Amino acid sequence: MSVRVIVRTVSELCITVGTLIVLFVVYVLFWTGVKADTEMGHQVDLLQEQWAKQPVRPTSAPGASAPPEPPAPYKDAAPFALMYIPRLGFTWNKPVLEGTKTNTLKKGLGHYANTAQLGQKGNFAVAGHRRTYGDPLKDFPKLRPGDAVVLTDGVNWFTYVIDRGPYRTLPTDVQVIDPVPRKSGYTRAGRYLTLTTCDPEWGRSHRLIVWGHLESTQPVEAGKPEALRR
Repeated sequence: MSVRVIVRTVSELCITVGTLIVLFVVYVLFWTGVKADTEMGHQVDLLQEQWAKQPVRPTSAPGASAPPEPPAPYKDAAPFALMYIPRLGFTWNKPVLEGTKTNTLKKGLGHYANTAQLGQKGNFAVAGHRRTYGDPLKDFPKLRPGDAVVLTDGVNWFTYVIDRGPYRTLPTDVQVIDPVPRKSGYTRAGRYLTLTTCDPEWGRSHRLIVWGHLESTQPVEAGKPEALRR
């Protein structure tokens, strides 16, 4: 085989490999985002349809207060809430689904199934991709103490306020989602929020964490909470 043939073969191989790399990058950066945005939009539609079917709650008589009904268990991989984080933009909102399996996190944010339910006592912990699949938590490092994280389940608005973070730790540090999460600064039981994502931006070697507490709850009939008003 002549040198010319060898050089041409190597050149063609390099071009082929380069093309495959470019296609893979396009898939990771663009196509997974398109699919994720479409899927997240579908999950939001499912929530809106579900909430539209909810019976209208009767208005209590003045001074009367009915005991709250216990929340129903969340269904695996099903959406149950919408999350808003004004720090990430007033158009930023993502569906929250039950579970943190790979396929679930392709559709939105995922609730750690072994943690508290939304607004309940304990630690309501949620995970999300930082990059790929719509980059839902791309700007996670911008979060600061005092920032609001607002969620709705179609019945109530829940406003959490971040107290600490972003805190960097290892994936094995599962105590960050304990009922009283380690390193959060909390010392007693409460109604807490934990958000987690990957770090570095395109890696998985570490996790970034923020913690917050439930500041207020109000019915959806009362309008949007102050944190969502421009």
